[in-house]
Amino acid sequence: MAVCWSGVFRCVLTQCQGDVHTMSSMNTSGYEQMQLIQVDPVRRNISLVLTQIFVWPFIYLTFLMLLIFSKKETFRTETRYMLFGHSLLVDLIFLCLTDFVVLLSYNFVLIPLHFCIPVCMLMEAVTACAPLTIIAMCVERYVAICMPLRHQAISTSRRALIVILMIWILSSINPFVDMFILISTASREYLSQLTHCHYEIMIPEKIRHFARGLLYIVGLVFILIVEVFCYVMIYLAARSASGDNNKSASKGQRTISLHILQLFLCTAEVICPYIEAVVMQYDINTYLTVRFINFLAFSITSRAVSPLVYGFRDEKFYAAMVYYIRCKNNTISSDTIKQS
Repeated sequence: MAVCWSGVFRCVLTQCQGDVHTMSSMNTSGYEQMQLIQVDPVRRNISLVLTQIFVWPFIYLTFLMLLIFSKKETFRTETRYMLFGHSLLVDLIFLCLTDFVVLLSYNFVLIPLHFCIPVCMLMEAVTACAPLTIIAMCVERYVAICMPLRHQAISTSRRALIVILMIWILSSINPFVDMFILISTASREYLSQLTHCHYEIMIPEKIRHFARGLLYIVGLVFILIVEVFCYVMIYLAARSASGDNNKSASKGQRTISLHILQLFLCTAEVICPYIEAVVMQYDINTYLTVRFINFLAFSITSRAVSPLVYGFRDEKFYAAMVYYIRCKNNTISSDTIKQS
């Protein structure tokens, strides 16, 4: 369900010339897959530093919010905060694994393929979890605003846990299927080779690359349809409501708008490799630059939207975060949250 190239590194299905370095090759289906990294040490170090500067603030912010989420019982039992906490966990895992892969690749560290497989599977799963969690959060807002009398009965902590479990099950189907196919069809030599960790090592066939991308796009279109439906219904509820109800509906609209923005960033992440493939045919250096910019602009930035949705826009969570940062205490006062 997810197209997640590990960091800025893609498998390229052609022999390339120019300022690049061939890191590993795979030869199990009649063609070589080459992974390309900048050879120029200055450009490579600049890219590595920019990646760390870009990634670590998000890692810190996400970890801080996840810590605050774990400190307050209200956040751990209310459905929307449970889904938000799950979104933070998924983003944190993705960012940490991505940075781990970036550090290995930019330092030309190769590891056995069979050790890469669990890392690739986890990255694929958490990447698929992100849009599925988005749709769950949108539906929760739709129920809260459009069906307020039934919200407490429908949106329970037990059902939230079931939804989170289902998200992980659905997200894990594709990587487990790819793993079983790889283990049953690949040679022992292929499985023991040294390589970088990128998901394409698990799907060396062209047809499976195409099917994987197509499946992900279909899934995103379905999620977008559901989100647009929720947005329209909340918009209609906002027009017919008054006072506090209108304020709540309008806030719900803005929240879903941010979710839709996040979904478009995920969609752009799917489209980018096709654009990069065209650029690569004309100039390799431009291709490497475009690939790196796309990585920062879409793969990483899309993980910054979730903290904006609830971390800064939600009054209760924002008050808890401010209290925790200012007091530097390991507890969060309920009175402080209520007063804010």
